[in-house]
Amino acid sequence: RSRGAAGTSADNATAESLNATMKRETLQGRKRCDGAREARLAVFRWATRYNTRRRHSRLGQISPIAYEQRSTTLAAAA
Repeated sequence: RSRGAAGTSADNATAESLNATMKRETLQGRKRCDGAREARLAVFRWATRYNTRRRHSRLGQISPIAYEQRSTTLAAAA
């Protein structure tokens, strides 16, 4: 679904960026997958890596898991 009003610069920009990254990183030079199961597994592996181990610039180039562990440690110390 659209996140912004039709015709605005924010209309689907975030979703399109995520989809482009996923396509680029899962296909890696291939034109297509051999079957639906292979495609689903590739997307699942990518999403798992993207959400847990991949470093994010918004988090100071650390993974989401490391960021959460760091936040939990800081909250416990306070």
